[in-house]
Order: sequence, then C-alpha cells, then structure tokens
Amino acid sequence: MNYLSIDIEATGLRENDIIIEFGMVPVSTEQNKVCQELSYHSYIKCPSFLELKPRLDNWVIDNNKDLIDKAHQNGQTIESFKTDLIKYFEKQEVQKFFNFPNEKIILLGKSLNAIDLPFLNRDLGWNFMRKYFSHQVLDVSSIVMSQIDKGTLPIDCMSGSKLSSYLKLGDVEHTALEDAIKMAQIYLNLLDFSRHS
Repeated sequence: MNYLSIDIEATGLRENDIIIEFGMVPVSTEQNKVCQELSYHSYIKCPSFLELKPRLDNWVIDNNKDLIDKAHQNGQTIESFKTDLIKYFEKQEVQKFFNFPNEKIILLGKSLNAIDLPFLNRDLGWNFMRKYFSHQVLDVSSIVMSQIDKGTLPIDCMSGSKLSSYLKLGDVEHTALEDAIKMAQIYLNLLDFSRHS
C-alpha cells in the first residue's frame, strides 16, 4: 500500500488555533520506503508572536516562538498553500505513485482526527479534502494502542517520543516535515516489529 504521511504544527490545540507549518511525504509499504524525494513542506502565514502570545498555551510560548516567527515572516497564505498542494498532486510522479485520480490518497499520521484533519477540513475546505483524500485514514496511534492491548508494546509508547525511542528512531522533532517522515518510518518499523512479535 502507498500512503501520504502528514503532520501539521499549529498555534495550539483549540478550535480557533491556526496552522503554522505543514509537511508531507509519501511512504510505500511494498518498497518499505519513505519517499523523501517527493516530500513537501510549507510555513503558513500567521500573526506575529507578540500578537498571538496572550492566547497561547505556555508550552507553545516556551517551545514554538521560533516556529511562529518563521511562519509570520516567511509563511504563505492559506490560498497560496492550497494552490501549492494542487500543483503537487498534479505532478505526474505523484499521480503515478498514488494511482490518482483513479484512487484517492490515504493519509497516514499520528492522532489525525484530533488536530490535522479538523484543521485541514476547516482551512482547505470539505470539497478539496474529498477530491484528493480517501475517507479512510491510517492513524498510527490506533495501531500503537492495539499493540499495547496485545502486550507487544509497553504502555509508555502512547507517547510519540517514547515510541520513537523504543523503536530506536531517535527524537520526535516537533517540526512538520521531520515529524511526517518520522511517523512514516515508525509505521514501517511497526510493521516489521509486528511480523517478528
């Protein structure tokens, strides 16, 4: 199977928070490969850190100031971001990889239903999301929970950073493209792990 691993960074986890970074990378289970040559990354324009600060959580203030500054200074508008994505999905090599438009693209990620999909549905629009993406998603968090229930993974693997460390893949970066790549690698490693457990 082929999937598109995605990750977003946002100003927080609440309904009115905004996307500030997006990353995606195709992954093939048949080739056991994360296809970094087809990766995509963008910063999304946001207000300045000072303007946002009064409504930011402490963790975001402590850890994401630099990212917010980059998004404010270098980010593109949502409209430009959407145009970029359309150009990406129209590339011949991308359409061939996903057999698109004959088949819709299946998204892969961690806790997709909590943040990524609601924010993308809101900002890109329902019609855009349904045109390109399958209603089916591969949420690595659910796979991890099933492995914890089976007793093949320890319970602290519910944390993305602990899971990455357990699978000897290093730290989770909390930057969108790096985390999209890491989640794709984690999924491939989980497949290998489950075959041998």
